[in-house]
Parts: sequence; C-alpha cells; structure tokens
Amino acid sequence: MNVLSHEEAVAALRRGDVVAVPTDTVYGVAARFLDAAAVRRLFEVKRRPAEVALPVLIESLHSLAALEVDWSEQARALATAFWPGPLTIVVGTTAATAARVGATHTLGVRWPRHPQLAALIAECGPLAVTSANEHGRPPCTNADAVRAVAWGARVAGVLDGGECDGAVSSVVELTASGWRLRRRGAVSPDAIAAILGPEARGDDH
Repeated sequence: MNVLSHEEAVAALRRGDVVAVPTDTVYGVAARFLDAAAVRRLFEVKRRPAEVALPVLIESLHSLAALEVDWSEQARALATAFWPGPLTIVVGTTAATAARVGATHTLGVRWPRHPQLAALIAECGPLAVTSANEHGRPPCTNADAVRAVAWGARVAGVLDGGECDGAVSSVVELTASGWRLRRRGAVSPDAIAAILGPEARGDDH
C-alpha cells in the first residue's frame, strides 16, 4: 500500500477510489459519500455487510446541507459541546440518503478533530468511513498498521497523519423520545446527559 500525499489522496477520492485516512480516534478507510459507486466499493473492500451502516465524516457544519439530515435542537446542542471531536451523532434523514451508507432512515455524522482529514474533506466533500482494522483485530492507530492489513492492495493508499489516540468515538442516537447511547467511547454518557438530560429507557423506536 502506498503512502499518499494530500494531493494524491484528493485525486484518488475524486476518481472514486477508496483511501485510508487518519482521524482523531483511529485510522479508517474512506470514500466520497456523494459518489454512490465509491461507497459500494468501500463496502466491498472491507467485506462489510451492506446492512451495517457507515458513518459520515464532515469538516464543518456547512457540510450538513449535503446530507439532508434532520438537525434538531438536541443535535445542535451536542455539536456545539463536542464537535469537532469523538462523538458520532445519529439523526434522521431521507431514505435515499440513508440507503447510500447501508441504513434505512438514519445517518451517523461526525466532525473529527484532525487537520489533515479536515483539509481532505474540504476538497472532496463528506466521506463515508469504516475502521481500517481487520474484523476482530485492534484498531489501526498509525499508517504502518494500515499498510499491514490483508486487504491493503484494494485501496489507493494511506494518508499518513501520524499516531492516533486509539479511543473510538461514542455513538449517540437521537429519537423522538430522547437519546440512546449506541456505543461507548471517548465521550462519556454523563457528559452527554449534562447536555441533553437523562438517557431514554426502554425501546423508544
């Protein structure tokens, strides 16, 4: 797997390739969200089931317009408190937008704190991502670990952004009944509750 310059990574993503990228948490593999064929290729590269939804990374709140998401006051409050940072916010969107990343009516969105990644998204638009590690293996926290994965030959290369901290993002889903923590990570449930109040209990779907 080649190590790519910023310019090479931009060119690869724009032509529909899959590229390994650093984030503020772990390395991921990414494709341009607005390129449906590239997103399908991303699923194929990772052999990820089509129904296991991918999150989308943005580089500013202005990127939300392209995602057609339901951006509630709750979402706005979380973004103000924790973005850019390691919190994925799952909100409602159109069926067509959700289907692009393997979901049905929601989209997980995150604004990561990583300058090289932000510069990449600024030029290429929002990126659909999945972790760069092989299933069941520890996260990749540097470019060398990414280059060692078995499927590495199927991506255009890796943008070397140095060492990541390895702490996965927290995932919170917003619903009509409140919020639910879908994955524990760098942002604690108590920190989320301090913004939104207590977590919803029971089946709120």
